[in-house]
Amino acid sequence: MNNNKDSDTELCTVSINESIKSYPADTTYEQIAKEYQSQYDSDILLVLEGNKLQELFKKVKNNSRISFITMKDTAGYSAYQRSAVLLFLKSFYDVAGTENVNKIKVDFSISSGLYCSITGNFVLDEELMLKVKERMLFLVEKKIPIKKRTIGTDDALEIFHKHGMYDKENLFRYRRVSKANIYSLNEFEDYYYGYMLPDAGYIKYFELYLFDQGIVIQFPKKNMPATVPPFFPPKKLFRVLKESSRCSNILGVDTVGALNDRMVSGDIKDIILAEEALQEIKIGEIAKMIADKRDKKFIMIAGPSSSGKTTFSHRLSIQLFAHGLTPHPIAVDDYFVDREHTPKDEFGKNDYESLKAIDIEQFNKDMTALLAGEKVELPVFNFKTGKREYKGNMKQLGENDVLVIEGIHGLNDELSYTLPKESKFKIYISALTQLNVDEHNRIRTTDGRLIRRMIRDARTRGIPAKQTISMWDSVRRGEEKNIFPFQEEADVMFNSALNYELAVLKQYAEPLLFSIGKEEPEYVEAKRLLKFLDYFLGISSEGLPNNSIIREFIGGSCFHV
Repeated sequence: MNNNKDSDTELCTVSINESIKSYPADTTYEQIAKEYQSQYDSDILLVLEGNKLQELFKKVKNNSRISFITMKDTAGYSAYQRSAVLLFLKSFYDVAGTENVNKIKVDFSISSGLYCSITGNFVLDEELMLKVKERMLFLVEKKIPIKKRTIGTDDALEIFHKHGMYDKENLFRYRRVSKANIYSLNEFEDYYYGYMLPDAGYIKYFELYLFDQGIVIQFPKKNMPATVPPFFPPKKLFRVLKESSRCSNILGVDTVGALNDRMVSGDIKDIILAEEALQEIKIGEIAKMIADKRDKKFIMIAGPSSSGKTTFSHRLSIQLFAHGLTPHPIAVDDYFVDREHTPKDEFGKNDYESLKAIDIEQFNKDMTALLAGEKVELPVFNFKTGKREYKGNMKQLGENDVLVIEGIHGLNDELSYTLPKESKFKIYISALTQLNVDEHNRIRTTDGRLIRRMIRDARTRGIPAKQTISMWDSVRRGEEKNIFPFQEEADVMFNSALNYELAVLKQYAEPLLFSIGKEEPEYVEAKRLLKFLDYFLGISSEGLPNNSIIREFIGGSCFHV
């Protein structure tokens, strides 16, 4: 601490945006953030102090070097969503009456929001929803503080049991830490995995929509943090999400605590085999749909990074063969333009996820010729030289032949614009995580895919975890632009996530994450993922089938992946 010569007030020296300033020792990060807010076009929601995220109500530390996190940053956006969930829960219980609410569960992400299923002694209609929204806006206007207190784990267990939060109670039975952070809005208390905002006044942008048997809390998108987009329900995606959620409930592994219970009881192998069997049944059903439509010659498979597209394609091909068809795999990546012709993104880097990175003219010429029964020599892209090569890979379609085409643009008709629609069967695949930390803390689908990719990158490409993390935002931007807008165009959707997988991936991911030093910019994300994985008891990979999608990432697959 530095002493001000003119007073006994202790001062803290803080480095902000390359400038050095002094503040009284009891200054909060929120007070400093308000001083700099005019320099940002989005609300400051958290502070990065050194290599650690800090909530705004915390007091500034001496000799700190800080930067600001807004809603345009992933950490800030997540904190906004979590805090909005707390605000929604508090308001719903206020309006409906605590004694009338049986359960509110944050099930999954949909559109730009979160779908919450709700049960209890009330009629969930427009009138009730509008009253909840009105209550939320009232608490926002009053800027009711979101308070945080740290208590012992045993005390937390008592609180969770008292409030009927049995999944949280179960979760904390397996926690190794001795403390728990409890957040509250007035008298309403809850546990949240991650950082929160200082008061309800920050939660200015949201909308509520009745949908199915629950309510969607709709949020702004990260790149437009002050505008809530209209809710257009992706009906096909929602059906898959709901079906997966139903299967999780049937197996009794819808939360991390429940999964840990299965590990402790010794019947985790049955869960693994049951989940794998459910996936195989679904793949068989898709193969039968294709086989029943003999005009389908092009099976177009698309999905975001680390969805398991390659393993899925192999397993689907086996099922197609069992239904009397002869599948031939084709990777759209083999039609990349020569590297010097690759388009650039907004940062001046090669944009391999752009449709213009594909020679769509040649792709359509070859596919049209194959459909006409002609013999065609297909290319192979040499990723070392950056050139497309021809090595005598000849193809000609017979009566029972089908092409299984894998690529991120598979659902976009611009890729295959010359092919008749009736000849194409489109499949969207994604790892849509249905396991929740607890009923109010969902596991982000992107976290599961990031961990998958991190492990595969390190194993097959020698890419360190910090590099995978550093390029993840770029990967996500490409998905938002090139994949997600076309997902509802699919004839069928396949969920490649397995509820047990994170407990297996934990053993592979943790050493990679621990390798990231505190001085690295990726350390904050690595620390978050390590804390997240700490919720899970580890599961050995020995019992995984060799055709499991998870084998694509950890190794040991019977396929060439």
